[in-house]
Amino acid sequence: MNKTLVGALIGLVMSSAAWAQNAMPTMELTAGFYRIEAEVAATDPNRQLGLMNRKAMPTQHGMLFVFTQNNTHCMWMRNTLLPLSVAFMDEEGKIINIEDMQPQTEDNHCARRPARFALEMNLGWFAQRGIKPGMKLNGIEKAPRPQ
Repeated sequence: MNKTLVGALIGLVMSSAAWAQNAMPTMELTAGFYRIEAEVAATDPNRQLGLMNRKAMPTQHGMLFVFTQNNTHCMWMRNTLLPLSVAFMDEEGKIINIEDMQPQTEDNHCARRPARFALEMNLGWFAQRGIKPGMKLNGIEKAPRPQ
């Protein structure tokens, strides 16, 4: 095996290990035909930490934020190294709006009307799959109660 391939494999294993080390509880969601493995941030400490300090995220993975109440919640990217897209959703999982967010910025990205959930995915994930406001994510009803 050549050194380049060995180095790439070691990098992949280390990235996967770092992802697993930071992992929160997970659940499955679907958006149309697409399966999402979402870590669930349903507590204040987990919502505050979010995806901070992560260097990679697998394509079909994301983070679901479960808020304690409907509100025009806002997200920002302090200490977040990955470019992300966030979909704000109502209590039934219907997408209100989707915002693109750049790494390590403090710009506010807010729900356009009261939202109960937010799903962060890699930048462009929703657009690349034709997922738009008004569409519903399935499985949201199985999300844990926020704390």
